[in-house]
Amino acid sequence: MADTADTVTGIECPVYLQYHFTAGRAPARFLTRIKEGVLSGQRCPRCSNVYIPPRGSCPACGVPTEEEVVLPDKGTVQSFTVVAIPIPNNPIKPPFVVANLVLDGANISFIHLLSECENSEVRIGQRVQAVWKPQEEWGYAMDNIRYFRPIDEPDVPVAQIGKLPVTGWEG
Repeated sequence: MADTADTVTGIECPVYLQYHFTAGRAPARFLTRIKEGVLSGQRCPRCSNVYIPPRGSCPACGVPTEEEVVLPDKGTVQSFTVVAIPIPNNPIKPPFVVANLVLDGANISFIHLLSECENSEVRIGQRVQAVWKPQEEWGYAMDNIRYFRPIDEPDVPVAQIGKLPVTGWEG
């Protein structure tokens, strides 16, 4: 067998895409509330799942969601990854942690930065809380929260994490 190695060529091709996005009623309400420092989701009237950010309808049941639920800025790490590769135009230098977080009272996770701890100390079930930008810097965006940080609360057992009930769907 011959010892050959294929040459791998990398191509750098920076792309700039500008998007114009109309949020819709539920996401617009979420963005308005986050500018006020409030994390809000919506509850499904059929299965009672709480979604953040709200979608306007339940992805499990397909029914409209209109009940607003104010959620705390505390939650649990559902999963995470240590980013070791630089991301173009990202001011955060690797390695850093991004995590899927489930806020207390919600049934679905969202991704955010995790900081103020060693990457090796991050774990599934770890309790975290939002660290907000100064209020005068708040806008209509999730980046009003700089990152989440670990807090001194007991971990949530792994068996209890990520149990999103999909009830009420009559497929």
